[in-house]
Amino acid sequence: MSTPLLSIQGLTKAYPGVVANDNVSFDIGEGQVHALLGENGAGKSTLVKMIYGLVKPDSGSMTWRGQPFAPPEPRVARATGVAMVFQHFSLFDALNVAENVALGMENPPPLRDLASRIRDVSETYGLPLDPSRTVGDLSAGERQRVEIIRCLLQDPKLLIMDEPTSVLTPQEVEILFETLRKLKAEGTSILYISHKLEEIRSLCDHATILRLGKNVGECVPAETSARQMAELMVGDTLQTPTRTAQDGGAEVLRVQNLTAKSGNPFGTSLKDISFSVHAGEILGLGGVAGNGQDELLAALSGELLTTPEAVKIRGDAVGHLGPNQRRGIGTLAAPEERLGHAAAPNMSLVENALLTGAIRKSLTKNGFVNWKGTKDFAEDVITKFDVRTPGSDRAARALSGGNLQKFVIGREVLQDPDVLIVNQPTWGVDAAAAAAIRQSLMDLAAKGAAIVVISQDLDELMEISDRFGALNEGRLSTLRPTAGLTIDEIGLMMGGSHGMEVAHIQEEAGA
Repeated sequence: MSTPLLSIQGLTKAYPGVVANDNVSFDIGEGQVHALLGENGAGKSTLVKMIYGLVKPDSGSMTWRGQPFAPPEPRVARATGVAMVFQHFSLFDALNVAENVALGMENPPPLRDLASRIRDVSETYGLPLDPSRTVGDLSAGERQRVEIIRCLLQDPKLLIMDEPTSVLTPQEVEILFETLRKLKAEGTSILYISHKLEEIRSLCDHATILRLGKNVGECVPAETSARQMAELMVGDTLQTPTRTAQDGGAEVLRVQNLTAKSGNPFGTSLKDISFSVHAGEILGLGGVAGNGQDELLAALSGELLTTPEAVKIRGDAVGHLGPNQRRGIGTLAAPEERLGHAAAPNMSLVENALLTGAIRKSLTKNGFVNWKGTKDFAEDVITKFDVRTPGSDRAARALSGGNLQKFVIGREVLQDPDVLIVNQPTWGVDAAAAAAIRQSLMDLAAKGAAIVVISQDLDELMEISDRFGALNEGRLSTLRPTAGLTIDEIGLMMGGSHGMEVAHIQEEAGA
């Protein structure tokens, strides 16, 4: 057998109260697309940080083409041939593409020469990108291209990708996969982390599964079903979400001619949006990232104030009310950015439970905090939503992304809201956790809540929503019943086409 590109032997890394990686061993071959699978908190992020030189292992070793490999910092890992595209982009909105790429290089060439190289690489790998464009004006998919091209300019031998398709449309996913297959054909190895198991089956040659920090098995994804891989990850039978049929309830939320300027200079303003949601109903809103999703959640939650009549709850105008006043009438929200927006990074989970639960859960009285009640609430969320953490006293930033997501969603769901607006509810969470979160939303609807789910995961929206609409440049398409919608129709809606074009597709399908 040939020497693997990277061999990992017995890597162990422990933190106070948790062993992130426990004697993990596996190999990555030359020119291999190798998947790293596991539940949230299984140790995937810690492992790749050790490979990239961000974390030092407590024990174990690595070899690179048979030679000892122990990068003390990312610069050394990059010099060896390791590049990494992180789940959260590290770009400056006010700078252009070339300037952002230069910031990630050890010795960047003059910007004119760099711009030429960016054009050449982007054309070679089918990732068209204008180096002079301001990053703040780019879509999420284009921003990811910036990160990828920054890595490709290093001529990597191993490219690590963490949840690379979480913000991409189906068309952008195909473009990315074509690029990765081209890299593989040229001999580049890829370590690919994703919770989208059908993508793993399509792209990856081999998979290593982590559970609770340990390597619990390996498989060939093309020969293993998505369900089998998910059950290997959780060590149990995967539960499929089920929905109880609902009769149409009374109208709870009405949005009428909502127009609002984005508070973000690179954001998308809302333009004449109208819809309603009834008790027991889940409305699914899709769209490519950056088309007004954040602004719509802000307008519905009270972070972005509008004219009073633009938003109504049970017939009462609330567009002028702030977040706390809306929480008082039962309207809660879970924004997309979990660390920094949904949760304060340096605050404990108990303190974060207080931030949105104080009013609905009556956690304060006469200016004093009921800390026992707040801790009980936080621990209830941790238990019922299986948040993997040593304790409720841990800071939000200490949790893995998926576990923090479970905490944020659970914190809102367990307050039994009348209206719940969530943006990207299962972003970056594993299959079992995603199923549990979706089930919790459907259970909440069954109790009579009106729910708006904003998501870029079309499969998710098709699974749980009663009606579907798409946001495009701050406008909302005509809402359609989810049952019977085709991918072509959804694509048109996401692209900003309405009525006539959809009807034309239906006529062609009928013909």
